[in-house]
Formats: sequence, C-alpha cells, structure tokens
Amino acid sequence: MQNPSNSKSIRSFLAFWLTQSLSQLGSAMTSYALVLWVYERTGSALSVSLLTLCTWLPYVAASVFAGGIVDRARKKRLLLLADGVAFLCTACVAVLLAMGRLEVAHVYAANALTGLMNALQSPASAVVSGRLVPKEKISRMSGLQSISASAVGVAAPMLAAFLLSALGMGAVLAADLAAFVAAALALLLFVRIPERECALRAGGLCSGSPLAGLREGFAFLRSDRVVLTLILSISALNFFSRISYENILSPMILARSGSAEVLALVTGILGVGGIVGGLIAVRLPPPRHVSARIFGMAALSFALGDLLMGAGQTPLAWGVAAVGASVPIPILDSGYFHVLYNRVPEALQGRVFAARNALQYASIPAGLLLGGFLADNVFEPLMAAGGAAAQALARAVGTGAGSGMAVMFLLTGASGLLSSAAGFLLLRRALRSADKPPRRT
Repeated sequence: MQNPSNSKSIRSFLAFWLTQSLSQLGSAMTSYALVLWVYERTGSALSVSLLTLCTWLPYVAASVFAGGIVDRARKKRLLLLADGVAFLCTACVAVLLAMGRLEVAHVYAANALTGLMNALQSPASAVVSGRLVPKEKISRMSGLQSISASAVGVAAPMLAAFLLSALGMGAVLAADLAAFVAAALALLLFVRIPERECALRAGGLCSGSPLAGLREGFAFLRSDRVVLTLILSISALNFFSRISYENILSPMILARSGSAEVLALVTGILGVGGIVGGLIAVRLPPPRHVSARIFGMAALSFALGDLLMGAGQTPLAWGVAAVGASVPIPILDSGYFHVLYNRVPEALQGRVFAARNALQYASIPAGLLLGGFLADNVFEPLMAAGGAAAQALARAVGTGAGSGMAVMFLLTGASGLLSSAAGFLLLRRALRSADKPPRRT
C-alpha cells in the first residue's frame, strides 16, 4: 500500500514539474524568436553565439555563490523571485520592441540577467524535485523531466515560428509573459514544498553568507570522490558536445543541404529522440551498474550522434544520427541523478548542486567559442583548400561547404568516446573505493 505522504509529495512534484515545463516553454519560444531577430539585424553568426554566451557566462559565475542562498531560502519564494525577474526582463524587451527602440545590446543584457536568475532557479528546482520524490523513484523523475525538456525543444520552435509569421515578435513575447503568470499562479496554489527548519527562520534565511555556502559546497565535493569524479567527467563531455551540436550543427546542415526545412526536420528529430529516451528512462529500474549506464549511454550518443552526423551526407543519415545522439541522454541523466540524490545529503543539496553547476557548466562557454573559431578559421578553410589532408578527409565526409564542420563532428565523436571510456573507468574506481570498509589501525 502506498504511503499517503508519498502520494501527496508525488502529486506536488507532478504539479511542480508541469509549472516548470510551462515556464520553460515560454522562455524557449522567446529565445528562439530572439535568435532569429538578432540574426536578421546583424547577419552575423558570432552575434548569435554571443547571445548564448550572455546567458551561460553569468550563470556559471553566479552558480558559485548560489548554493548557500538556495539552501537557506524558502524554495518557493526563490523560484518565484527568479521567475519574476525573468518576467520583467521579457516585459522590458516587449516594451522596447513596441516603442521601436529595441537594440541587440538590450537583448544581450536581458539574457545576462536571466542567466543570473537561472543560477538560482536551477539548483532550487533540483532540491525541490529531490524533496518531493522518494529516492527509489529518482530515475523515473529524471525521465519525466527529460521528456518535458525534449517536448519543449520540439514545440517551442514550432509555436514561435507560427506566432512570428502570423502575429509578429510581440505575440511571442506576450505568450511568454502569459506562461510566466500561469506557472507562477500554479506554483503558488498547487505546489507544497517542504522546507527545512533553517529556511523558516529569519524571514527565510539562516545565518551564513553565500561565500560560506560556496566553501561548504566545494568542501563536500572534495570529500566525496564519487560525486566529484562524476561532475568533472560530465564537464568534459559537455565541452565536446558544445563544440558540435549546440554550435555548428545548424550551419553545417544548412551549408550541406541548402534547406531550412531539412534543418527543422533534424532539430525536430532530436527533440522526439529525447522524448523517446525519457519514456525509456521512466520505465527503467534504479541502475545496478551506474557507471555503465551513464558512460555507456554517453559513448553511444557520441558514436551514433557525432560520428554518423559527420560522415552522413543525406537527410536520412542526419536523421538517424539525431536519434542516436538524443535517445541515450535521458537514460544517462537517470543514472547521473541517481548518484547525486543518493550521495548528497538533503541539507547540502543546494550548495552542492550550485558548486556542481559551476564546475560542470564552466566548459560550455569554452566549447561554444572554440567550436565557432575552429569552424571559420581552421576546418572550413582546410577543406576548401583541397590539399592532401583535405583529399584524405573527403573520403569520409565528402567535399563542399560544410565539410570542414563535418570533420569537426568526427573529431568530437572520437574525443567523446575516449572521454566516456575514461569517465567510466574513473567513476567505477571511485565507487569501488567508496564501498571499501575503512582500514583498521
């Protein structure tokens, strides 16, 4: 018979999950529309990359201080504050657009402030999810979250494109604002978040500074070799994946196919693959061999996703590669969060998750910058020159525009496979060391 308190917590989690998904959908629609707006105004791919960097850099920088705040604050208040500031940023963009005074710099500033708020929202959401879901159901919770994230990835561009063509940019921003309001009301009315006693004193904050929280978060990581090994290994995988998929995928397919419809198809398949992977993750039991689940799925994603994406020269091959890249990720995440929620004490989760974000995501801006630079200045010129190296590589990836970026996919695939193998060995060793009884003196 199911514990009634567990049943209530699961209902609260489902309500929380739906509110966050709705908010993410609105934000993703605005992000998609603003990317198009910035590119139309500047004609520069670098300007679009800087748009992404303006979100990630403040996020990483603020994450190191966010943990102490998250652990000491009422989670619902913190989530509402973060969403409220994001709401105001979107509202300011909408007002400036309506006045005809919106500039690219305004969009950069709005993205930067939103990134700061995400540094608070992300660990707070992770802590809330862990409190609402029993530990034996963590893997399934991760699967549900992957499903919603992938569904947002599919739906947001479609909805944004429809609103842009039918009603213009203002309609997209209005839909985002409406989603913010609906999500906030649902969070207030239908989600009950259990709070630690510490968070209930002094108006929601306990003693201690964010800097102290930073030290405590990193101190835990130093003391737990399993968690630290996992985070650093995932950081390496993030670096290689951002060089390719979140950076050069779109220009490569556009260059090789000359069709925006093909790009939309491949992007949609990535989202559908994530949904399929999430459905699989929801059905899986907790992992018995967690290192194999995490890094086996990572290796599969790089092998099928990157290697086949680079070698493929047809929409069919790119579609298959998109499936191979996306389906394993939710299964990987289920193992990843199983480790985190079972090893990090609840009282420290905000601090530790914030420190995790700082370490794990610090590699993303570097990957974004490096990928664009290598594509424009190294690999595309290399393949265009037609030398001996280009002729040898052309046997694997073909020739013409985009072939240099295809070579980069082959390199990130090989690098990702090596990093996955290293992560597997290191995590397995750390787990074995953690399971050993202490030596008697």
